[in-house]
Amino acid sequence: MQSSEDAHFERKSFWITPSKLANGIIGMANAEWGIIILGICDWVMEDWKEINPVKLNDFRQIGIDFIFPPCNFRIEEIEIGWKLVFIYHIEPDFERLFMKKDTEEVFLRVWDETRKLDRAEVEKLQYDKSIRKYEDEIVQDFDDADFRKTVCDYYHKKMKFDWDFRDLLVNRYLAVRRDSKYFYRNSAVLLFAEDPEKYIPSASARYVRYEWTSMQTWTSLNIIKDQRFIGPIPRIIELLRAFFKNVLKDYYFLDLSEGKFRKISEYPEEAWLEAVVNALAHRSYNLHGNVTLIKHFDDRLEISNSWPLPSFVTPENIKTHRYARNPRIARVLGEFWYVRELNEWVKRIFESMQKYFMTEPIYINENKIVTLILKNNALSDNRVISEQKRAKIEKEFDYLSETGKRTVIVLTQYGELTLRRIWELLDLPENTVRYNLGKLIESGFVERHAKWQRDINATYTL
Repeated sequence: MQSSEDAHFERKSFWITPSKLANGIIGMANAEWGIIILGICDWVMEDWKEINPVKLNDFRQIGIDFIFPPCNFRIEEIEIGWKLVFIYHIEPDFERLFMKKDTEEVFLRVWDETRKLDRAEVEKLQYDKSIRKYEDEIVQDFDDADFRKTVCDYYHKKMKFDWDFRDLLVNRYLAVRRDSKYFYRNSAVLLFAEDPEKYIPSASARYVRYEWTSMQTWTSLNIIKDQRFIGPIPRIIELLRAFFKNVLKDYYFLDLSEGKFRKISEYPEEAWLEAVVNALAHRSYNLHGNVTLIKHFDDRLEISNSWPLPSFVTPENIKTHRYARNPRIARVLGEFWYVRELNEWVKRIFESMQKYFMTEPIYINENKIVTLILKNNALSDNRVISEQKRAKIEKEFDYLSETGKRTVIVLTQYGELTLRRIWELLDLPENTVRYNLGKLIESGFVERHAKWQRDINATYTL
């Protein structure tokens, strides 16, 4: 009862009107799934004796009286002494759009609020619902032997489910059971099959590494690595996690607030891993021509998916708006703990890039393709140095004079500087700075760049 409200959980007091409560139920039914607890006010269960019995009955009949078409949810009533709560367990419906019975208003749960949709948003939601059915379609010829046992066992153990794994899939609406026989949905195949492409073409990810910062063709083809990752979505994520740690470079920057060097990756793991999970979770798998594509250039990563952004999510509001195209898949990946908060996938990508002084991510939504661009500005940041330079500085820094140490820090912070600029920044006499620069050049800390020996425009770098 003390959990924070989010896209899937909300608390309401019995003093709310049944009509307003219906808005929240509609919002969750039109979105993914959710739970609403009725009877909590200021974190305390309410005394049901103060509630009109007629109103309590209205809360029980809310699905019939206020929602059209009648909404499929289960009400659990819990009574403790004179305290009472109603728990509404709401499951999504992928074939119908729900609205208020009297006004025909449509609501959608977005983040931690229930939003009323305008006409254009309603039309887009109807469009997205037709796509979302794909993860619920039954794979008629699926063979149980095609499950990847290690992934199934891990999920089965993690969920602490006592019955058969197949019953766990039924419990998570990834399968149905008819006359003791199990039928599996596309979502189960994508999450747990050894090779989902046997049933769903292009259900894989592809990594392509290009030399330079653009893609060339024909005789100038500049692909230097091309690798495909096949398997259930959790395994693809693990394979990519290990793969990226080997292909991404490390850099070092001087944290001036602490005077220590810190190692940063070409791209922070929090950013690219969240982006990969996000892409695999929200793909339009009914479009069989495209895989999840990762393009790696010298200056950026591009992670692309087929089909446009879902519902009314746009590149401009993507940090604050969310709508899961494949909510069954998204829920399981959340239970795998690949994402800690389902509402914060995109937000965490932005925050991690900012944390490491990198350019803000860019989303492009063109030609039925969504592309996330992570730019690598490490090489152009004067605070970033190579491992070789870092090792030398850490080994010999303590032996430098105080002025020498300050000079190294200034050059680390600003990059290439003239003699005049260095003494201005250090606020020291020219001769003192010149003498210490000479010592730093002799010891290999600093390099002088000049057209001739007495060049007054000479510059200095580490």
